[in-house]
Amino acid sequence: MPVLSALHGASSTVLSNLFVKLPAPHANPELSRQIIIVTGSNTGLGLETGRHLLRLGLGKLIMAVRNLDKGQQAKQDLLASTGRDEASVEVWLLDMDSYDSVKTFASRVSELPRVDGVLANAGIMTSKYSFSEGHEKTLNVNVISTFLLCLLLMPKMRESWRQTGWPCRFVIPNSALHYLAPLGELDSSPVADIIARLDDPDKADMAGRYPLSKLLVLYAVRELAGRCKASSKGLFIVNTPNPSYCISNLTRETKDGLGLRMAEKLLARTTEEGSRTLYHGLFAGEESNGQYLTNCHVQDPACHVTGQWGQQVQKIFFDELLSIVEKIQPGLSSNI
Repeated sequence: MPVLSALHGASSTVLSNLFVKLPAPHANPELSRQIIIVTGSNTGLGLETGRHLLRLGLGKLIMAVRNLDKGQQAKQDLLASTGRDEASVEVWLLDMDSYDSVKTFASRVSELPRVDGVLANAGIMTSKYSFSEGHEKTLNVNVISTFLLCLLLMPKMRESWRQTGWPCRFVIPNSALHYLAPLGELDSSPVADIIARLDDPDKADMAGRYPLSKLLVLYAVRELAGRCKASSKGLFIVNTPNPSYCISNLTRETKDGLGLRMAEKLLARTTEEGSRTLYHGLFAGEESNGQYLTNCHVQDPACHVTGQWGQQVQKIFFDELLSIVEKIQPGLSSNI
């Protein structure tokens, strides 16, 4: 990773968390009529974003979770804290570790009267290598399944825009750790077979896999937004906000470390504060399309995203990603 980029990512996180006060979420005039989906919504940032949405009057929240019992418990917590009625929240099954589950969930979404926002919050951080649907699990859950879901929902998101005039936002949380992502697994000449290299258990750099997954999300968001704009098939907005370092269950694997606990106490935003950035992504304007967001505004990502090398990797990686989702659901890339 470029040293200056890494320093910028680290320093911006510290300065943001110590000195930037994020704007409190405010109601949107359309909110009472809207349906918004939040994946990974039974805990952490997803749960707190759902709480903001309900408190401010969202018509219906779809909580997409992989454990229905835990989802129902989280639903009751939300209802109790917001005073909303049972009908305002539905709990649906979605396991991002399973392509069949993603496809079944997307088919169910297609039957909704409208969909106004999707917060694709479900993700993992692990240093342990394991397979998921034939791919390394972090890569599969954080990137492949997330964009499989996005492409499956694209017809419904565009249909909803045509009916309501409100562009659906597809929001994928990101991280300033993308500045620190190890580039060795991407850097070869010519750049090719990126996903095959990332899937190789003998070569996988799992210590840097989570930051790299967020870098790959950035590449895919930017490329998807550009290709959708060129296709002119209909408007939807995809963006990737950075909630910054905050308290969440994402780091549960390393939660017992003394250093992490101390850093969390000194620097971390609360879960509620971090969720404000995700709420913002769900209502950000067209200027956010294809963009990385920090502190509730558009921010330039790392130079290995915006530079010539990054743009080359972006196109190649996205083509590989499309090749994979085509095998999962033939014809899916035509949705772009």
